[in-house]
Amino acid sequence: MSFSALFIRRPIATVLLTAGIALAGAAAFFLLPVSPLPQVDFPTISVRAALPGASPQTMATSVATPLEKHLGVIADVSEMTSSSRTGQTNVTLQFGLNRDIDGAARDVQAAINAARVDLPIALRSNPTWRKQNPADAPIIILALTSATRTPGQIYDVAVTILQQQLSQLKGVGDVTIGGGSLPAVRVELNPLALAQYGIGLEDVRAALASANANRPKGVVRDGALRFQIYTNDTGLAAAAYASLVIAYRAGAAVRLADIAQVTDSVADIHNLGLVDGRPAIAVVVSRQPAANIIGTVDRVKALIPALREALPADIDLKVAIDRTVTIRASLAEVERTVLFAVVLVIVVTAFFLRNGRAVLIPSVAVAVSLLGALGVMFLLRFSLDNLSLMALTVATGFVVDDAIVVLENVTRHVEAGMGRFEAALLGAREVGFTVLSISVSLIAVFIPILLMGGIVGRLFREFAITLSAAILVSLLVSLTTTPMMCAFLVDPPRPGARRGRLGRLAERAFLAMRRPYERALDWALDAGPLMLVVLAATIVLSLYLYAIAPKGFFPQQDTGQMIGGLQSDQSSSFAISSHRLRRFVNIIRHDPSVQTVVAFAGNNAAGGFMVVGLKPRNVRKGGAEAVVQRLRPKLARVSGAAVFLNPVQDVRVGGRMSSAAYQYTLKGPDLVDLRAWAGRLAEALKAQPALTDVNTDQEDHGLESFVAVDRDKAARLGVTNAAIDNTLYDAFGQRQVSTIYRQTNQYPVVMEAAPRFTQDPTALDHIHVSTGQAASVASTAATTPTGGMIAATPAASNIAAPVNVAGQPGALGAGAGATLAVGATAVA
Repeated sequence: MSFSALFIRRPIATVLLTAGIALAGAAAFFLLPVSPLPQVDFPTISVRAALPGASPQTMATSVATPLEKHLGVIADVSEMTSSSRTGQTNVTLQFGLNRDIDGAARDVQAAINAARVDLPIALRSNPTWRKQNPADAPIIILALTSATRTPGQIYDVAVTILQQQLSQLKGVGDVTIGGGSLPAVRVELNPLALAQYGIGLEDVRAALASANANRPKGVVRDGALRFQIYTNDTGLAAAAYASLVIAYRAGAAVRLADIAQVTDSVADIHNLGLVDGRPAIAVVVSRQPAANIIGTVDRVKALIPALREALPADIDLKVAIDRTVTIRASLAEVERTVLFAVVLVIVVTAFFLRNGRAVLIPSVAVAVSLLGALGVMFLLRFSLDNLSLMALTVATGFVVDDAIVVLENVTRHVEAGMGRFEAALLGAREVGFTVLSISVSLIAVFIPILLMGGIVGRLFREFAITLSAAILVSLLVSLTTTPMMCAFLVDPPRPGARRGRLGRLAERAFLAMRRPYERALDWALDAGPLMLVVLAATIVLSLYLYAIAPKGFFPQQDTGQMIGGLQSDQSSSFAISSHRLRRFVNIIRHDPSVQTVVAFAGNNAAGGFMVVGLKPRNVRKGGAEAVVQRLRPKLARVSGAAVFLNPVQDVRVGGRMSSAAYQYTLKGPDLVDLRAWAGRLAEALKAQPALTDVNTDQEDHGLESFVAVDRDKAARLGVTNAAIDNTLYDAFGQRQVSTIYRQTNQYPVVMEAAPRFTQDPTALDHIHVSTGQAASVASTAATTPTGGMIAATPAASNIAAPVNVAGQPGALGAGAGATLAVGATAVA
């Protein structure tokens, strides 16, 4: 007895089995996650460390290097890159595709703890890590605006409410608040007044730190009563610090208001956020590697009503950028394509079979095979994406073949006079092995894809397995359900039966197609040598076309979004850079294809970040690449800065952000040689006509002020290098000298010299270094070959150390690697 005989003889059980497969697949369709492509992301973890005011060189040597030393010993790290800029270091680690990201996160935390002893003491908190690829585009951006609140107040609400709740959602890797800074008490010192009173900057810092104690006080017990002790040891606003006594001179108190301007401001004044040209705070949500984009965005959107309820009434929250709009549209289009393919297969089958009852058999086989493949996808934790749905579309033409082979063989026996039941048993037994061999041979084609490694193998593995699963389910249905249905639905020929008008029309069309085919087939069989020549020519032509066809890793996508980086003249102040950013935003948002522009700049005055949302494809002029080409000459008119826009892609390899489509990374042990060769390579690439937007992330053309310390005199006066560094940091680093603790957040007290004393390097003339000696000496500053002399004068019990300053090009991007980014207008 053949395998199919059992199912032919048990029709009810076969129907239940078929219905079970179909229902399981239908349920899986609604449970499967949705994404643009299969999950092929490398496990990536980003480590950040912040030291406000520190130079890139300091961040690279004292923060990045110790972190790299400890993070580099973690197992299965495939790529580790770091970038250091003013006050911030980012280290990105990518692991092997099979590495568990949670286990990798535990190893990263252990490495950070081990590196703490090598990190600077001034680093107020441990470096933090996130399961996030910094090179990946954000999945959703929320914009906060208010007509009554300051950016600092809006930023505080965003950090306190939005950032915490959004970070808890499944799939969210990081939530970044851009365009602002936390509220803070800013103390802007007057160096001239400090010199007049003989007070050093370190004295002010110590006074501010001690004035904000917030320490435990204990309790008082009186019999049955218990009294908690509270004091006013914490200043919560600028008014509480203005009257703070810093020192006594001539028996009179010198208060902070006498030597500084104390205001309620923000921790970092070098921040700007824009949404469509208007000031706003941007909440940028990034996903974890391998997290489902649409599922994560849906969870964020579901939380938005609750977030609006928690926000103050005068703050407006809206979705500025949603990366899933085009993803949902493209997937809906692919789903319609699958349905259209199924309908088309059924129509073509009906045209050739010309029998309504017989058409039902392959129709059921196609539907059940595709639904069964969905069930297999659910068990394997696949997703509904462009590639898996494309596999189902391709499978539509494959899965119908097995059912038609069985149907035709059974019909042949029925037309010869055999009963339907006996014909089904005999026909299924005769072609069972044939159907099996056809299915196995089709699956064998996809074995090489299953054996491919790397990101390409991961990308197409889901496609191959989904298609193979559909073929296997089709094999099962063709050997069970199809012969069972043939035993009940295949009609024997009825002599003299008249066809309807539609049947006669289909018959004439079928005969009209068959006669030319028969003549062409006879001619081809008679011209055997010519057909061999045609075959050889086809093979040669195919090889030639393969050789000349453009090649690339992945087709350029139009996801409806563009991402860009702002590179400004590194010697520009934040005011100039922010003005340029506004000009760029105005140019971009006035393009007819642009819907939303979100841009913000942080404490790196020479840089900025921009995300552009495009209008739907049917209402805009051209694709994303065409929009970039149209905007490029307009953006080039802004002198002193450049914006490099690129369409957002779903497949992103590497963990380093880039301002172009391709990256070339140079590595070397010597920083001087690296800078020289990076510049030469960039210039050579710019000369290539096929490349545009060539740039490098190595920013080494800014200005720096170099302070040359006379070590002998400093030692004689009791001035240490640490005291000099601390004094400079106090004056120019927006130093956070104390913390204000409130119920919902912590806010810094920031100290620096007043802005009017920090406009140029001559501001060092007014900075004095405190010593523990009560003496007065004359300044004997020497002039260095590259700089002008800064003559410092002693003040009362403070001795001014001689320093020299030089204004010259300096390294604003330290590190052992440089990345060149290029965009291509044509790929050969």
